[in-house]
Order: sequence, then C-alpha cells, then structure tokens
Amino acid sequence: MKETIDKLQVSGEPVQVVSFNLGKEEYGVDISQVQEIIRMVEITHVPRAPHFMEGVINLRGQLIPIIDLRTRFSMPRALLTKSTRIVVTEIGNKRVGLIVDSVSEVLNIPIEQVEEAPDMIAGAGTEYIQGVGKVNDRLIILLDLTMVMSGDEKDELDTVELSA
Repeated sequence: MKETIDKLQVSGEPVQVVSFNLGKEEYGVDISQVQEIIRMVEITHVPRAPHFMEGVINLRGQLIPIIDLRTRFSMPRALLTKSTRIVVTEIGNKRVGLIVDSVSEVLNIPIEQVEEAPDMIAGAGTEYIQGVGKVNDRLIILLDLTMVMSGDEKDELDTVELSA
C-alpha cells in the first residue's frame, strides 16, 4: 500500500472505496475491485472445496466461489440477516464473492486522511491491510483483496471444478 499511497499523494486524488461492516469494524475496498453487491442467496456447498470456501452461487449463469470474510479473518460466524451481502469482486483473474455483514456506502477519502497500517496491526497474517482511512470520527480499515488469499489458496480455488 505504501507505493499506492505514495502514487495517490503525488496525484492528490481521493481514494474511492466501498465500505462494509464485519462486526463492529468498518472496512473499505477500492471501488475498482468491486464488480457488484448482491443480497445473500442460497450457497451450494461443493465437495472437496478448499477449507476457506463456503461454496458457490449461480450468478446469471456463472458459478462464483463464495468466501465468508468473517471466517477468513478468524472472527466468529454471525447469523445471516437482511443486511448480509455478497460483494462480488475479482481477485486475480477469478470472480469471487465475499460475505459481509452489511455494506455501508461508497466513500471518497482524501489521500491525506489515509495512513499506513500501524506496525502493531501490519504484522504477520495482516498483509491484506493496506492502510487506515479517517472519515470524520470513523476509522476504515482499507483492504487489498488481492492479498486476502495466499497464492496457494488462489491456486487451490482454480482447481475446484465449476461449471454452470
């Protein structure tokens, strides 16, 4: 993220993010990584799917693997509610749906309000945290979705045979 923050600081452009909640925390991802946001639908579990994959959904004829971000971030599972959403993203060259508790809004965060992740949270296992955005009295943890899965996990996802 340092390189990304440095590039943005030179351009002076705000960071445009889609914000969502997991528990009491608010997260944001670059809007360019989000393809669409849908209501929760029934997930079909796939035999021998990678441990981090909840299953798949059929989205207009295309099967999309689904990952629960709570599980991914070692958070306790939550009951699904009317606010639960699936954020459809592109990670690498694969469309992947991410289950989140709720989606808040699209925010333009001035680059001077974005800081690198503090050392204490930028340690092992948090390489997906790009930085922290400050909006009024809110702190938004900015994620790099390309880092949410390791290279091995991305490869493992590619081996799941999916066809609509």
